[in-house]
Amino acid sequence: MRHKFGYKKLNRTSEHRKALIKNMLNSLIKYEQITTTLPKAKVLRPQAEKIITLGKKDTLQNTKILISKLQNTVNATKVKKTLSKRYTNRKGGYTRIIKSGFRYGDNAPMAVIEFVDRDIEAKKVDKKKKVDKSKTEENKKVSP
Repeated sequence: MRHKFGYKKLNRTSEHRKALIKNMLNSLIKYEQITTTLPKAKVLRPQAEKIITLGKKDTLQNTKILISKLQNTVNATKVKKTLSKRYTNRKGGYTRIIKSGFRYGDNAPMAVIEFVDRDIEAKKVDKKKKVDKSKTEENKKVSP
């Protein structure tokens, strides 16, 4: 029985745990799918659900709470404009956890946490497009 155990500590200090959850929340909002260990995913899930629920109600107070929890205005606006519109008809259950085997080094159980109706293109946000080398060489030759 787990009576009077409030949360999982994840073998970290309170400041480290708080920073870990904030960084994972920001990554989840930005990429809409992240791979992590199963216990971290289980801790992250209720936090992500609360953030989406906050974004659904468009008030100044909720915007300030979002920015203070995420420490990132870009992700806060994405929650308010994109994700909250996507989940207007859904009353909860915005994320899913999919078990994905065990990590090679220490055999830790791994999981993928993602938004239910996620945008597949969000995974490619930071990846730069490949530039064709032949076109860049031609441009250099033309403009000496």
